[in-house]
Amino acid sequence: MKIVIMGAGDVGSHLAKLLSREAQDIVLVDPDRNKLDPLDSNYNLMTLVGSPTSFEALRSARVPNCDLYIAVTPYETTNIISCEIAKNLGAKTTVARVDNYEFMQPKHVEVFNALGVDHLIYPEMFAAAETLSALRRSWARNWLELNDGEIMVVGVKVRDDAPIVGQLIKDLAIQQALHISAIKRRHETIIPRGDDRIKSGDILFFTTTKDHVDEVREVCGKTLHQIKKVMIMGGSRIAVRIAVMGADEFKFKIIEQDSNRCLWLADRCPDAEIIHGDGRDNELLIEEGIEDQDAFIALTDSSETNILACLTAKEFGVEKTVAEVENIQLISEAEGLNIGTVINKKLLASSKIFQLMLAADSETSKCLTLADAEVATLTANPGSKITKGRIRDLNLTRDMTIAGAVRNGNGMLVTGNTIIEPGDQVVVFCLAGSIHKIERLFS
Repeated sequence: MKIVIMGAGDVGSHLAKLLSREAQDIVLVDPDRNKLDPLDSNYNLMTLVGSPTSFEALRSARVPNCDLYIAVTPYETTNIISCEIAKNLGAKTTVARVDNYEFMQPKHVEVFNALGVDHLIYPEMFAAAETLSALRRSWARNWLELNDGEIMVVGVKVRDDAPIVGQLIKDLAIQQALHISAIKRRHETIIPRGDDRIKSGDILFFTTTKDHVDEVREVCGKTLHQIKKVMIMGGSRIAVRIAVMGADEFKFKIIEQDSNRCLWLADRCPDAEIIHGDGRDNELLIEEGIEDQDAFIALTDSSETNILACLTAKEFGVEKTVAEVENIQLISEAEGLNIGTVINKKLLASSKIFQLMLAADSETSKCLTLADAEVATLTANPGSKITKGRIRDLNLTRDMTIAGAVRNGNGMLVTGNTIIEPGDQVVVFCLAGSIHKIERLFS
């Protein structure tokens, strides 16, 4: 697949790195050569200096022949115009990053399609949705429903007291109901086999069906805690989306340092209580009832501040914390600390765009954690290799595992004796860079 990415900022650069590992034909374009140079020699992609609204630059990037054109510059108007030009030049599919939630409303889809924009990406909305999901299921770190909830993927961090810690995967009595599809251990993601042992501090990614989700919680030694009162530090666009989207479920209190921003927040979040102050001030936190809050969300511009603020909230007894960590290098460190959930806009946006290149339903695939692992749902085509025998006989490499499938609308887990049938929607876990090999199994 030929992909052109316009904009070498956080999202564009990360996406280019991610897709270059998948053996795709990538061209990354940006007006600033300094942003391109670090990527030019270290990744399997081509870079080009050019303007997002230059016909000449887009032609030089071979946009007329590209399968996917992605505009992720910092300016939404520029992205929309750039996609319009790209579509008229011949790009098959276009994607534009925007910052205006109004653009995402379904009634405006036809307007943007007429302009030549096939898909809109709003990272703050993805981050808000991920945060609200974490509040609804406070015991889980990740929660993903595939094929209308027929298959569930749940990420849970286990501690010393978890019943599952210390056991070999092949000895687990839960194998028929739960499939441990990936393990995040410090800075490494593992596609496990039977002789791998569960360790304290592991983040386990379970694949299961909706009837067995409670068993995931039980074997991981987690308890249910209902979240109602939520304190947010930082009045960002993510905070606004969280407060608006979750107004019927949660009672929000937003702390913001900038007085003018507080007025802006009060206008956009009428159901939330807005506090003018510094969320790093422990006296202010105590005064505003931090000890009575069920959850604490840190959304400032500083990853370090957000991590420390969540650790402070934990010391005050807050059950659930969520930290926005935009510095990718800090994510693994944050996950190793006593922080419930870590969110990153660029990873979420890149994950959404990444779905568009998969030969599957774009709504049923998603990157996991650091994007060093992926989970996707792929359709088994008639005559494809994946249907030629039992899974144990297909000689799958160690960087992938088949975790579950949906057959005739019903979710099921798979074992080594399972035979995939044509038409099955198959849930596959793999390490980054392996998805193109897996797609060949299904085609």
